Amino acid sequence: MENADGPFVIKRIYEDPADDDGCRVLVDRLWPRGVSKERARLELWLKEIAPSPPLRQEFAHMQERFADFRAQYEAELEQNPAVGQLLDLARGHTRVTLLYGARDPEVNHARVLLEFLQARRG
Repeated sequence: MENADGPFVIKRIYEDPADDDGCRVLVDRLWPRGVSKERARLELWLKEIAPSPPLRQEFAHMQERFADFRAQYEAELEQNPAVGQLLDLARGHTRVTLLYGARDPEVNHARVLLEFLQARRG
C-alpha cells in the first residue's frame, strides 16, 4: 500500500488484502488475470474510472509515453462522473484503496488517479 496522504491509497490487486485496506475499489477496466472475486475482496469495481480503451492502448504502459498519457487521462477524469463516486466513498471511509493490475507501481493509471483525487480533496 502506498501514499497514505488522505483517505486514498493505491495497491496492486495481486498483493494480499489487508485489514487496513478499508474500502477496496478495483479501478481497472479489465478484470486482472488469476484473481478470483473472493480473493479480491472488493467493495466496488469501478470500470468507468479507468482510462478509455483508446488511451489505454496508446499508452501500453510505456514509460516514454507516460507524461502524455497523464495529461490525456487527467483530461478524461475532469469529465468523468465516476470521480464523484470515489470522492463520496472517501467521505464515508477512513481509507479507500484503489486497486490496479499493472506491474509498474509508478507508471500506471492508478498513480495518476491517486494524485488527481488527492488534489481534488486538498
